[in-house]
Amino acid sequence: MNPEELLNEGNERNKPAADSPLISLERDLKYFNESIKEVSEEIMNEGLSSYPIFIAHQHELSIGELILDRHDLNSEWSIHASTLEEFVERDVIKPVLKERFIKSYKDPYEYMCVFVVVPEGANFVYFPYVK
Repeated sequence: MNPEELLNEGNERNKPAADSPLISLERDLKYFNESIKEVSEEIMNEGLSSYPIFIAHQHELSIGELILDRHDLNSEWSIHASTLEEFVERDVIKPVLKERFIKSYKDPYEYMCVFVVVPEGANFVYFPYVK
């Protein structure tokens, strides 16, 4: 699937933009902003990791710890909390790419690092915390 298809751009016959998974993800991340930031700071303050990662998904996953369940919260996305260390341990991030990931990692006090899982694949995005 092309990025344009995910965003429903370029073809008026597509579903309305509100149906795009990325639009609903942005809405949920804004709504859960404070909770995600609290968990991120807790992970860092407790010395668990300097690199918190949040996993956004719409199905069952076995990585990280569930912190926001879409079924309980009447939202479209569930969020798991994890760390760079778990991603390396589980081989989601190859050990040889760990340093490259760290260099590209944005300020965790300003941005949430979100690993977005959709049927077409998965990717990292950085979403700014709402002030």
